[in-house]
Amino acid sequence: MKAIYLDCFSGISGNMLLGAFLQAGVSLAFLASELRKLPWGREFEIVAEPVKKQGIAASYVRVLPVEEAHEHHDHHDDHEHGAHHHVHRTMADIRRMIDASSLSSAVKARSLSIFGVLAEAEGRVHGKPAEEVAFHEVGAVDSIVDIVGTAICLDYLGVEKVFASRVNTGSGFVHCAHGVMPVPAPAVAELLRAWPSYHAGAEKELTTPTGAAVLRSQADFAASLPDSFTADCIAYGAGTWDTELPNVLRLYLGDYAEREAARPASDILLLQTNIDDMEPQIFGYLYERLFSAGALDVWTTPIVMKKTRPAHELSVLCRAQEKEVCADIILRETTSIGLRVFRAEERLEAARRLVKAHTPYGDVTCKLSSWRGQVISCKPEYEDCCRLAREHHVPLKRVEELARRGCGNDCI
Repeated sequence: MKAIYLDCFSGISGNMLLGAFLQAGVSLAFLASELRKLPWGREFEIVAEPVKKQGIAASYVRVLPVEEAHEHHDHHDDHEHGAHHHVHRTMADIRRMIDASSLSSAVKARSLSIFGVLAEAEGRVHGKPAEEVAFHEVGAVDSIVDIVGTAICLDYLGVEKVFASRVNTGSGFVHCAHGVMPVPAPAVAELLRAWPSYHAGAEKELTTPTGAAVLRSQADFAASLPDSFTADCIAYGAGTWDTELPNVLRLYLGDYAEREAARPASDILLLQTNIDDMEPQIFGYLYERLFSAGALDVWTTPIVMKKTRPAHELSVLCRAQEKEVCADIILRETTSIGLRVFRAEERLEAARRLVKAHTPYGDVTCKLSSWRGQVISCKPEYEDCCRLAREHHVPLKRVEELARRGCGNDCI
């Protein structure tokens, strides 16, 4: 399966990620055209330029208003890349913007997953529900572009697996909307609670909330390049700083052997609780919160409790590092007052990758699942098929059938 390994020896931020993706082969023109699908996508432009950090050739990315995009200046801000840091947006605002875009359903889902864990972290820091958190720096246009752009790049490269190293957070203090904060910033510290981190080099903010949220949402920790990882190329994305330590993110792009894909037994947990006194409408909102926090799966099972009361058994499958946040959501959002926690002995996974299927009505994102080297299923994205069926006034099942055919004969 296609995979990347992020070597975060000098931290990780949104523009470092985008720079590394561009150097790894993502088309700047494609990235820009996809980002224009956002509701305000024509108000900004991505500028990428080659730079050298301590002799390492890297790509440095900035997001600028259209009127400034072709101006050459040397001013670099100290957070992400210095544009639009005073716009305040809530998680609900961002969700509406992404949902209203014409981006693929896969990119939307990945973007909202990253924003979801970020909102949960900000909520815990500020004592607010995730949906009500008012983002400041992270609500700015350039940081939204970083997160959505990362999702676009992962989709473009067909990346199914993300690994990352220990993270250099930097040290010192940073100025933000709430005043002067220690490095790592509170949201970064929250996001990296279960992630090995350290600080070395200059007293600068090397890891930003955007970078930390990508790790928490998308990556698995690996102390070094996994043994079964074969790198095809190495790319570098530049950060803002000029320091003694090269301020770059190193990205390895290559293949990861499927035989290593199953997660270790100790990594997967099952949280369960019985609920018999809650309004059923809450379950939909609860599912959304849990998936945004990183839950692998959520389901309910009808049961009968004492005194023959009808009830539901809520089950949440999650990684060990997401246990606390998922438990917190369940206990705060439901009427449950306790949870059962089980450790899965083993979890077998088919390898999965996203592909674009071409149909007479337009492109459809499909999820291909493989087991022992053979394709076992092809699932067209429901939202893509619905959109094309409505636009062309054809049956939904017809679009799904053509999408499966567009993936190749092995997928039918």
